[in-house]
Amino acid sequence: MLNWSNIDTVLLDMDGTLLDLHFDNHFWLEIIPKAHAVKQGISLEQARADILARYDAVMGQIEWYCLDYWQAQLQLPIMDLKREIQDLISVREDVPEFLQALKAAGKELILLTNAHPDSLSLKIERTQLSGTQFDGYLDKVISTHQYGVSKESQSLWQQVQADLKFDKARTLFVDDSLSVLAAAKQYGIGHLLAIENPDSQQAPREITDYLAISDYRTLLPII
Repeated sequence: MLNWSNIDTVLLDMDGTLLDLHFDNHFWLEIIPKAHAVKQGISLEQARADILARYDAVMGQIEWYCLDYWQAQLQLPIMDLKREIQDLISVREDVPEFLQALKAAGKELILLTNAHPDSLSLKIERTQLSGTQFDGYLDKVISTHQYGVSKESQSLWQQVQADLKFDKARTLFVDDSLSVLAAAKQYGIGHLLAIENPDSQQAPREITDYLAISDYRTLLPII
């Protein structure tokens, strides 16, 4: 499926790619609307409609991923609410073996996530505590917030490549977001891989625009 001899660098998304997206979906689609309803004294239906409209307004922009933005917008203790359900944070079961194989093959592994630094820290802390840490395999961990733009932006790709000096023709980028994969393709990243099943509680998606998998172990061995 992939010619590993043509790949030196692997850029990996986090949520839905290394980690189960169920935590994030549950948080943003269930916990936040409920907290917003209580805060504003409105029905859950009204709160959900308001929240979804707010999400749509900044979809794909760095604000969508920014916990500071949402705390200011909603006047809710975002990180406290995340910690209340942190038991849901988990590494995909197929990830450790895949990362081990990549490291053994000498690939450069870089986490490139749109997640806010506070969310990133919580997830690294939580997965370490559960004994399924993923960050130990990574050569670099990058939150796009340090660049002020998300992976949907060509500016992000330009800045990241200028800093990391990877050969985009010999780079594999793995993500569950089709819009992000489209941005990487536009920039000229040579190898793209989509994740069909980012949320363990939802049915896999059918993806035809990109090489797509539901289990990293189908890519092994890496030689």
